Amino acid sequence: MPHALTHDDVQAAAERIAGQVRPVAVAPLDLGTPGASYPGPVYAALEYAQFTGSFKARGAANFIAAHREAGTLPEAGVTIASGGNAGLACAWAARAHGVRATVFLPATAPAVKVERLRRYGAEVRLTGSEYAEALAACETYAAESGALPSHAYDHPFIAAGAGTLVDEIRAQLPFLDTLVVAAGGGGLFAGVATAAHHHGLRTVSAEPEGSRALHAALAAGGPVDVPVDSVAADSLGARRAGELAYAAAQYDSTRSVLVTDEALTAARHTLWAEHRFAVEHGAATALAALTDPAPDHGYTPAPDETVCVVLCGANTDPATLSR
Repeated sequence: MPHALTHDDVQAAAERIAGQVRPVAVAPLDLGTPGASYPGPVYAALEYAQFTGSFKARGAANFIAAHREAGTLPEAGVTIASGGNAGLACAWAARAHGVRATVFLPATAPAVKVERLRRYGAEVRLTGSEYAEALAACETYAAESGALPSHAYDHPFIAAGAGTLVDEIRAQLPFLDTLVVAAGGGGLFAGVATAAHHHGLRTVSAEPEGSRALHAALAAGGPVDVPVDSVAADSLGARRAGELAYAAAQYDSTRSVLVTDEALTAARHTLWAEHRFAVEHGAATALAALTDPAPDHGYTPAPDETVCVVLCGANTDPATLSR
């Protein structure tokens, strides 16, 4: 089995970030509507209301705090290549700890993301026209400046921080059986699956069929590169699953499923129209695992199984919520 996260890692993360992040709220969902393959009982963990608009604040806070605790935070601060949720979380956590953050983005990055990063106090460097060019520049900067490179998902501190969700959810749902999470690179899945397995809970990873990095890794016997073509690619567009996610997927308490773009788009619309939960497409992928009517897609729980879907991010254009 590949190197894996441990429950001790998650517990240590919970102690480090206590008081720094918003405790997750849990709310019931009513899926007793036409087209729903499973009517309940289903709950939603409203992690999209987390600082920076996504669960990634947990991992970023743990990453900074753990390095500060170990005395390994360099004067040059931290650096990351990401204009998405990971970059925002890294900049936010760095500001909270008084640490310098340098974030690399492609020159084509939306101005709204650049401005938000700067509001968090990050130095933003626009490089090249694609993410790969920004990543290369970030790696060069880290090597030359001594800045500590962060990772969007495949790092023990990042994944362990995400796993702190589980005990917060269990405290509100002591009768819980199954957690459903969206998977991109798999940091959220790795952390949640590790903690859930410790408590005897099942974890289901849900991915768009056009962006199936973890699903493909399981089929291939290890992480492989995959094409990315999904409406949720802005947050679930990793071309390769992380080693931590692949390791966590070896637990017999986990399962990997796919959903269609149509199903996740419909789930996102339902969350807004029926519950007024404003989430990004990637977050809605978790709910789509329970509602996708396509054959061989999604997850069908047992009649008495209590399920909680993690709505993990809200960094989306509100104008598209009704579509």
